[in-house]
Amino acid sequence: MRATTTTVRAAAAAVLAASVLAGCGLGGAEKESVAGKDSLVIGVKEDQPALGVKRPDGTYEGFDVDVATYIAGRLGVPKSRITWRTTNSSVREEALAKGTVDMIVATYSITPKRKMKVTFGGPYYVAHQDTFVRADAAAIRDVRDLKDKRICEVTGSNSWRRVIEERKVAAKPVTVDTYGACMDALAAGRLDAVSTDDLILAGFAAGRPGRMINAPFTDEKYGVGLKKGDLKGCEEVNRAITAMYQDGTAERLLKKWFGESGLKLTTSVPQFEGCT
Repeated sequence: MRATTTTVRAAAAAVLAASVLAGCGLGGAEKESVAGKDSLVIGVKEDQPALGVKRPDGTYEGFDVDVATYIAGRLGVPKSRITWRTTNSSVREEALAKGTVDMIVATYSITPKRKMKVTFGGPYYVAHQDTFVRADAAAIRDVRDLKDKRICEVTGSNSWRRVIEERKVAAKPVTVDTYGACMDALAAGRLDAVSTDDLILAGFAAGRPGRMINAPFTDEKYGVGLKKGDLKGCEEVNRAITAMYQDGTAERLLKKWFGESGLKLTTSVPQFEGCT
């Protein structure tokens, strides 16, 4: 009788373990991964010219939007099954963790700190931080010239830290919500400079007075943000990015959005960070 009871209990434990694995193991991971979804919610910016802009009709356009559309297509999700969601810098990690978005393609620089909370595919492009100033700011030619100058601190962005903490330049950060608001503050005289990625600045420069100082000083690796632990999705995203460069799509998109900016555009596959 004891042997029979022990056998029954062992069998029950095995069934329970199998059910747990089915729910939380590979099957569950497949459903959580962007690689296993039939539709995607993708986070983008809505106020960055040439990168992510929300048009009056509610649709989005820009380099990041086109890149995200291409990657989604490679994952088996057509444009008709993509939902776009404005995702500002200050809420990106939270949006991925809560599942508000499945993926973020929004000038999302890969950093060691962010990698603790986010799994990154890519980078899909390596930009460089530069500085945009008003046309009358002739004295600002280099990042060191930002000493004692008012620069934009966008909530959730690291660009101002690159100046003050990494380059040890004693600039004065002024907190603003978005880079669009930064450019408005610069034009109104409330800021002296906006220092961030050259692709972001190039988009704004196309429609505003002022000048790029053309003195880049960082590498900004734009990653595809995924929920922490989505390694399968990351691998598939990297395959998609590789294909995007190999089939000429990346070069076409870069020229489409930044061909007249004067920036030196890189059209070879970036070195991937690795999926962790």
